[in-house]
Amino acid sequence: MSDTIPNMVPIDRNMLRDALGHFATGVAVVTTVGDGGAPVGLTINSFNSVSLSPPLILWSLACTAPSFDAFRNYNSFAINILASDQRDLCMQFARPSDDKFCNVAFRPGIENVPLIDGVHAQLECRTYRRHEGGDHEIYLGEVVGISTYEKQPLVFHRGQFSHLSEAAA
Repeated sequence: MSDTIPNMVPIDRNMLRDALGHFATGVAVVTTVGDGGAPVGLTINSFNSVSLSPPLILWSLACTAPSFDAFRNYNSFAINILASDQRDLCMQFARPSDDKFCNVAFRPGIENVPLIDGVHAQLECRTYRRHEGGDHEIYLGEVVGISTYEKQPLVFHRGQFSHLSEAAA
């Protein structure tokens, strides 16, 4: 009996990224509080539900991210699930910048964590656990507040933004 699996090829970074792109995801900006109370945030698509009891979600952060220390040092964060009309906001928080919150309307949430206006939904969380995950740190958050709004979500699939059909919405 052979130990090889038919049609298997060595995994390279680009191949993995392309394969993972076949999974359509929502897009979110995760926010927290940094040095001196400054708002901190970045675009993520590594967001999932984990448990209903207790209410847990997860997301991951590259260990080389400029905001890594802020998320490590503050015990609360918010997941701001973006609406379909927030592509520019998605890109603003995806790029390196000293002031990602420039011209962004937000209000304070739990422990002053920024809640971005105009989103599809928001989950306010307290850090439940952190786990090493290769070149990322995986955050489990306990959901302590929820807000939802009647908007279409921003969707990302195969390297580009996409829309849900009216029937799916």
